[in-house]
Amino acid sequence: MWPGNAWRAALFWVPRGRRAQSALAQLRGILEGELEGIRGAGTWKSERVITSRQGPHIRVDGVSGGILNFCANNYLGLSSHPEVIQAGLQALEQFGAGLSSVRFICGTQSIHKNLEAKIARFHQREDAILYPSCFDANAGLFEALLTPEDAVLSDELNHASIIDGIRLCKAHKYRYRHLDMADLEAKLQEAQKHRLRLVATDGAFSMDGDIAPLQEICRLASRYGALVFVDECHATGFLGPTGRGTDELLGVMDQVTIINSTLGKALGGASGGYTTGPGPLVSLLRQRARPYLFSNSLPPAVVGCASKALDLLMGSNTIVQSMAAKTQRFRSKMEAAGFTISGASHPICPVMLGDARLASRMADDMLKRGIFVIGFSYPVVPKGKARIRVQISAMHSKEDIDRCVEAFVEVGRLHGALP
Repeated sequence: MWPGNAWRAALFWVPRGRRAQSALAQLRGILEGELEGIRGAGTWKSERVITSRQGPHIRVDGVSGGILNFCANNYLGLSSHPEVIQAGLQALEQFGAGLSSVRFICGTQSIHKNLEAKIARFHQREDAILYPSCFDANAGLFEALLTPEDAVLSDELNHASIIDGIRLCKAHKYRYRHLDMADLEAKLQEAQKHRLRLVATDGAFSMDGDIAPLQEICRLASRYGALVFVDECHATGFLGPTGRGTDELLGVMDQVTIINSTLGKALGGASGGYTTGPGPLVSLLRQRARPYLFSNSLPPAVVGCASKALDLLMGSNTIVQSMAAKTQRFRSKMEAAGFTISGASHPICPVMLGDARLASRMADDMLKRGIFVIGFSYPVVPKGKARIRVQISAMHSKEDIDRCVEAFVEVGRLHGALP
């Protein structure tokens, strides 16, 4: 006889190995269902393989001939600049491949401190702190700075890393409508009961190519006793007269409290992010920001490349000044052809198409014509707002831009996106 209800358990007993296999089979079924749903929605994202250096002219696996790249964050063309590459090689030779440590144990070299000081000077701030990425900088900031007594007010279309960073903190959370200053003011009025109020916005919004109205944001922040945080990933290096970003572009450098940005776009394109702002804030982040405390230091080669990129940028603004005319050339020609281009005066030029499958198919046909662009669809952008995001680089020639427009017109007519 089985004691108690043990006989019932025996009926359902499965050997341990078989149980594990059953759980794995269940997981596979769930995952395949999710993947099939993505394919069915037309939002599957494939990865094309580049077989050359990054730049305006690249080579792509499986595609013959040279390809024009119009979708990199390589705004200033510094990813393959010979001086940037040489600086990376020198840092690799002198300081090694990596630190095998986080910063506070034995992972801080002189080049890390020098780059942080250079970033602070560039942005005209008191201090700066490096992270493996700007995603990490955004993940580390809000949790370390804000408490349940505080409030953060965030634009609804802020980058995912800002959204995730805010989720980690215990502050009261307010979301205002995109670029809607009346809604921000209403939220600031509601947030007056909190200790600190931090307005968080992208400087330039990466999916739409529009720019935050920082003058009005700073005016409201001053009126209601709030601080201003700006993510400058798609502005650092090329917006503003000397490439300092949207705060320089709009004349509010002395009114923005905190800037987070990246080394992985205009400033060499390798990796790395940072926070720059008041000295005491940076000191607090070194003590409390979890992505900083628990992540390996930036590799010396990355630090060397970024440092040289900043040197080039601070030495001359010639490259920066070439961006506006090239951006306007692409936007005006595309709009004249009948396309809708989101945003204004930013090198991010989203070609709005609406349908995810249309965006994906047009991008594939653009590649056949020698133009590398990518379709963006949900969940990267809202449903029904699929697009091909074109990005202009200082290294694109007028001929490159015209060839891209011609390909868009041809492919657009082929797919019925143009009459």
